[in-house]
Amino acid sequence: MHSIVLAAAPAASSGRLVPAALAGIALIVILITYFKVHPFLSLTLGSLLVGAIAGLSMADTVDAFGKGFGDTAAGVGALIAFGAMFGKLLADSGGADQIVDTIIGRTGRRLLPWAMALVGALIGLPMFFEIGLVLLVPVILLVARRAQMSIIAVGVPALAGLSAMHGLVPPHPGPLVAIDALKADLGLTLGLGILVALPTVALSGPVFARYASRWVDVTTPELYVSTDKDTGDEKDEGRRRPSFPATLLTVLLPVVLMLGKAVADIVLDEGGRLRTVLDNLGTPLVALLIAVVVAMFTLGLGAGMNRESISTSLTQSLPPIAGPLLIVAAGGGFKQTLVSTGIGELVADWVKDSGFSVLFLAWLVAVLIRLATGSATVATVTAAGILAPLVTSLDSGETSLLVLAIGAGSLFFSHVNDAGFWLVKEYFGLSVGQTIKTWSLMETVISVCGLVFVLLLNLVV
Repeated sequence: MHSIVLAAAPAASSGRLVPAALAGIALIVILITYFKVHPFLSLTLGSLLVGAIAGLSMADTVDAFGKGFGDTAAGVGALIAFGAMFGKLLADSGGADQIVDTIIGRTGRRLLPWAMALVGALIGLPMFFEIGLVLLVPVILLVARRAQMSIIAVGVPALAGLSAMHGLVPPHPGPLVAIDALKADLGLTLGLGILVALPTVALSGPVFARYASRWVDVTTPELYVSTDKDTGDEKDEGRRRPSFPATLLTVLLPVVLMLGKAVADIVLDEGGRLRTVLDNLGTPLVALLIAVVVAMFTLGLGAGMNRESISTSLTQSLPPIAGPLLIVAAGGGFKQTLVSTGIGELVADWVKDSGFSVLFLAWLVAVLIRLATGSATVATVTAAGILAPLVTSLDSGETSLLVLAIGAGSLFFSHVNDAGFWLVKEYFGLSVGQTIKTWSLMETVISVCGLVFVLLLNLVV
């Protein structure tokens, strides 16, 4: 989840800002890949270098890093913790196995990536990317292990479903802010967004994963494995499992609560009692907290676990996520340092008067700001603000396509300044290079396919 923070005027000239961003990114990559420095330390050092070259004072650089670190930790930290608790209960109770066995049993090996893409898209519809990821990770890892398939072949399609929904389909915050800024029709944008998202997910998910799984072959991480305390072997759930309907309803509970909030915000009047209740229940933190509490009963007690084993499961879920959580928060700090230098404003000014087609220009502005700042939401909001004056000459359909072009551009090539990059890297047990060859390229395919389908729709809308 990305805080919506737009930079003020650039801190320095382009002659300093661009080298500052490039130097910071290069330092992070070199420290991690060549010197094997921990990503948390590398991201912190990279942020300080960006600030120094861009002309920010040390105090302002530290403030920017601290703000980004804190905002990301506040926005994502508790969600990752609740997601880890939920995932461990899902694994230890046998609920994840129940879902996995059902998916594998009803889907042939050849169609499994397509099934995972559909699961990712459905869960991604009402959710922030990060929340969907922490809910899906246990299922992705177990499907990969059980089907004896590459985690890339199974995981990339699910990630594509999540990510495409995040960038292209309301009620995600980026598209909603763009719809508001450009005065687009929400219903029309939602419909066109789904039309663009479906073929985009197919190409960037199952089709792309077929090639990515050949480039990157990694052992599936041992996260969420339910092991026997005495032997250390993976448990074969001889005890009873929670039923499939109970497990599925528990997994979908936070999805339904958040979807309820999204629908309420669209169709119900502000201030009404029902909308207030749905808004409160559908807040991501509250929805995941409710899901964890419900899972203690439906999954834990439903599988015959006693209070002690449920408590042990929850306790054991947190230590493995401490490292990833710090890395993700530091990624947010690096992103905010870049935003505070004003490089996003600089990029926007470069392309504003370039004379490109409006839809391509919208995509390009979002791409450049995304590459510079690492935030899909910042890219969407900034690009929408820049292009708002052009909307007066567009009809309703073109305005909706403009929102989608910006959304597609905001997903382009996630790299080391994006918290999502570090989440995927840590959860999937990848190196920086492997993450670029899979996750970063997948995001680029989503972005380019999204633009192509928007331009094609523009011929008929």
